[in-house]
Amino acid sequence: MKIGQLLFLVLALQISQTSLGQTSNPVISLFPEGTILHGNIAYNNDTLAKHHLDIYVPPNIKSPIPLIVFIHGGGWIGNDKYADIGYMKNTVSEIINSGYALASIDYRFATEAIFPAQIQDCNSAVSFLYDNAEKYGFDKERFALMGFSAGGHLASLQGLSENNQIDDFFMPATSRDFTFKAVVDFYGPSELTSLKSSEDPKAPEAILLGATPVARPDLSKIASPVTYVDKNDPPFLIIHGANDEIVWNRQSKLLNGWLTTVGVDNELIIVPDAPHFGDMFDVDTIQTQVMRFLEKHLR
Repeated sequence: MKIGQLLFLVLALQISQTSLGQTSNPVISLFPEGTILHGNIAYNNDTLAKHHLDIYVPPNIKSPIPLIVFIHGGGWIGNDKYADIGYMKNTVSEIINSGYALASIDYRFATEAIFPAQIQDCNSAVSFLYDNAEKYGFDKERFALMGFSAGGHLASLQGLSENNQIDDFFMPATSRDFTFKAVVDFYGPSELTSLKSSEDPKAPEAILLGATPVARPDLSKIASPVTYVDKNDPPFLIIHGANDEIVWNRQSKLLNGWLTTVGVDNELIIVPDAPHFGDMFDVDTIQTQVMRFLEKHLR
């Protein structure tokens, strides 16, 4: 295992451990004053700790509003629904100030259940949000996805596969009626066999699949977002660091290339000097482009 990869896993686990056992929401103070929190909602009618989500709603909403579904990173084996909010605080604050709701979801780690458990959980969470849109004030016709690293992979996979209706990607008896108006992918893997650690049995993608992507290219293809690219997919904004040593930005360039080839509206931003994650993605220039993209496709 490479040093950068090992550090990433250690950091993911450390962040996850600091958040476990929280009895109150540790990030609500990062949101604008008056934000309404619906916390730790079970979305799958079971008692699994990883089947919970938080909903943040602007105060004084008067009509159904768009919803951003926020999917955390952590190599599919760490972190939780609070994690990426901490360094994206300005962006999530602006989402609320712009009149959007935000739902941050948890999903099962690959150490607990291998793929496709993670995408099943994402779809189950969105099914719950869709079915309860009226209760929380969402416009069910204006859903968007935003994911980071492993969460970027899941957001891309969910957004691209939705119109393919892959049975194995859904829990039994959950709604499949939802659609997505837009996807924001922050530095997510798009094609698993081309990851630099795709032959390492200890790599996160091997843990996700239960085998290395190179040894099981069939599984890797099923789990790779680019597999599902077609002309009917939602618009994408793809953001990646120029100096990312964990997930090479070639992954985002590949996704950009596929989307462009089939004619899907998409934009790729390579952030100069940026590593894999951190507050360099929360600066005004990036935030402005994220909000412009959401405004274009959700209003």
